Amino acid sequence: MSAGFVPPPYPYERLEEIIAIANRHEGGAVDLSIGTPCDPTPPAVRAALCADESSRGYPPSIGTTAFRAAAAGWLARRLGASVDPGREIAACVGTKEFVASLPQYLRLRDPSRDTVLYPAISYPTYAMGATLAASRAVPYFSVADISADDARRALCLWVNSPANPTGRIEDLEHAADWGRERGVPVISDECYAEFTWSGAPDTILRTGTHGVLALHSLSKRDNFAGARIGFYAGDAELVHYLREVRKHAGLMAAGPVQAAAIVALGDDAHVDEQRSRYLLRVQRLSRLLGELGYLAPMPDGAFYLWVEAPGGDAWQAARRLAEQIGIVVSPGEFYGAHSAGYFRVAAVQPDDRIALAEARAGA
Repeated sequence: MSAGFVPPPYPYERLEEIIAIANRHEGGAVDLSIGTPCDPTPPAVRAALCADESSRGYPPSIGTTAFRAAAAGWLARRLGASVDPGREIAACVGTKEFVASLPQYLRLRDPSRDTVLYPAISYPTYAMGATLAASRAVPYFSVADISADDARRALCLWVNSPANPTGRIEDLEHAADWGRERGVPVISDECYAEFTWSGAPDTILRTGTHGVLALHSLSKRDNFAGARIGFYAGDAELVHYLREVRKHAGLMAAGPVQAAAIVALGDDAHVDEQRSRYLLRVQRLSRLLGELGYLAPMPDGAFYLWVEAPGGDAWQAARRLAEQIGIVVSPGEFYGAHSAGYFRVAAVQPDDRIALAEARAGA
């Protein structure tokens, strides 16, 4: 009997040694490795979560009418995109499960295709989704470099803007045009759109909905990661297909969570406050690393610093930072084979924890 698929270690579980080193400092480790929110969920959102009584019944897999209307309103108000909440939006149980499961459903839709195209430096779940669908995971640096054969075999093209881990802003119109010309669905992961520092927030949906999907999460913008709620919007035919197959899979965002998400999507003030918090934290960490001799430029978006490791050894840099000031960072190889010479710093610790790291550095 063959061994079959053996899941690799989850990337962040490989940081135990680094965390142990950082924990030797008084006050413990300042963990800047995983991009998990640390700030409070808005009180009105928490109140809505507790007050809603829909938990007794099954929630609609596609999302309630009110949730889809709130998502469409947010897209129009904040990103300048118009979508039909009746045909072009559906809920998902947090966007990570959508990223990981999408290639399976697309391959069922078109078994003649077997390739997932994804950014060469990126969130690891894009490639893992291809693996879980027994498909080819093919990285790209530019869509211009994608071969005609890979395009012909493509189930989808992933783009991520602002990008994790680099903070790069992508040309979403160019990506949409590339996909439409070749009949390849373009899936735009836009979960950091509210945290765009260079220019205005953008969405691929401003190019129209044909042939594209935009994926959005409430985890980062609303500090609501534990609730697992997001949505996808775009091409009506593709949204309909995914709605139907995901319904059969039992993928349903919890009813009280959808009710709370409606409140979150309707309030911009708390997001503007969160933007200010993240911007200041990224700026502080950029200065701190610069004073320690690292080149840590401000990103164009998202709340990560993408830092070149001295000598190209990110693990050595991570150990050194843990020893020096007790911070934990993520070695770049977590984000692809081409990233080994960099490390990522997530500005997700409270201000007092960042101040602790600054004090250790004498900053």
